Amino acid sequence: MISQSGILPFFYCNFHLFRHVNYNCICMFDRKMSFNVADRALMMVFLIICMEELHCSAIQVDPPEEINIIDPGHLGHLDITWSLPASLINFQECLRYQVEYFNTYAQRWDVIQAPQRIYSAQFDLMKDIQIRVYTVLSGHCTNNSVIKSVNYTELVQKPPGAGRGDAVKHFECVFHNMERMICKWEKFPAKSQLFMYYWHNKLNKTEACPKYIYTNGVRSGCDFTGKPLPDFTDVNICVNGSSPEGPLRPKYTSLQIQNYVKPDPAQKPSLALVQDARINVDWTKPHGKVPGHCLEWEVKHTSEGTQYQSKTTHTMSTSLILPAVGVKNCFTVRSKLNKYCATTSMWSEWSHRACISSGNKSDSKF
Repeated sequence: MISQSGILPFFYCNFHLFRHVNYNCICMFDRKMSFNVADRALMMVFLIICMEELHCSAIQVDPPEEINIIDPGHLGHLDITWSLPASLINFQECLRYQVEYFNTYAQRWDVIQAPQRIYSAQFDLMKDIQIRVYTVLSGHCTNNSVIKSVNYTELVQKPPGAGRGDAVKHFECVFHNMERMICKWEKFPAKSQLFMYYWHNKLNKTEACPKYIYTNGVRSGCDFTGKPLPDFTDVNICVNGSSPEGPLRPKYTSLQIQNYVKPDPAQKPSLALVQDARINVDWTKPHGKVPGHCLEWEVKHTSEGTQYQSKTTHTMSTSLILPAVGVKNCFTVRSKLNKYCATTSMWSEWSHRACISSGNKSDSKF
C-alpha cells in the first residue's frame, strides 16, 4: 500500500538502511502516483542512497587465498603472511583481517585483528601449527558496516617427525630472588650430548647457554647468572641434542622471567608480647632486587601446650598482631610475588622459626 503523499515509501526504505539489513533496501514507487517538486527531489536523493547501499551489500567478501609461514630462526617465533583476495583488490583501503591461531602453550585459540597482511606469534615447533584467517571489509566501502567473510583460509603444519626420544623431560626454570636465572632438566638419555639455545626480541640472533650445569658429566641445566634477561618479554628456549642412537626430539618452551621468581627466605621474625595476650610479629623482606611492594606473605602460627592447630594467615604487610595461644607460640613466614607484579609466582622457603613464651622471653630455632 502506498499513500498519495509518497511518505510511506520513504519510511520503508529508511527503516532498512538504518538497520544495515543487506539485500533488503527496497524503495517502492508507483508510476501513477503524483509528487510535488519537493517530494520528487527528496525521493531522488533517497533513491541514490538506497542504490549505494545495495551496491555495498552485494559485495562478496572472500577469505585470503593463501597462508604462508616464515621462520626467522627464533625458536618458534614465526611470521604469518597471507595473500590478498583477488576479488577485493580494489578495496584494499577498507580491508583488515581476523587471525585465529591455536596457542599450544596456553591451550586455547587466540584471536587478533590485523590491519596488515602479516602477524607474528609464538608456537611450539614440536606441535601442530594451526592458523585461520578471515577477511573483514568495513569503512566507506560498506557505509561503515562491517562484513566478515563467511569462510576462512586455514593452514595446519605438522611438526617434523625426526628424533629418537625426547632430549629432556621435566624442564623447569627458576628466577631466584630476581638475581639468578637457573633452568634445569631431567631424564635425559645416557651418554647424550645436549645443547640449549635461547632468543628474545632484544637479540639479533639465537644464542647458546652462557654456562652449563652438569650431572654425572652430562649437561643438565643452564645458569644465566651474569647474563640478564628482559622481564615482561617472551624468552624462547630450545634444548636439543643427540645420543648414540641418533638425534633427539627437541624441547621448546617460551616464558617471561617475572612469572618464575622465587624470593629468598625472609629475615627471621621478631616477636613481642603486647597487651591483651597478643603477639606483635615483625619481619623484613629478603635482601636483593625483589621490590617490597610486589610481595605477599604467608605467616604460619603454631603453639605448644594446647590443642591449637597450626594456622596460616595471608597479608601484604610485614607486620601482624595475632592472639597468643597456649604456653609457647611459634611463627615462620614465606613470600611470593603478588598478582600485581606477576601472573604466577613461586613461594619462597620458610624463614627460620621464631618462638615466644608467655613469660615474655622470645627465642629462635634455627
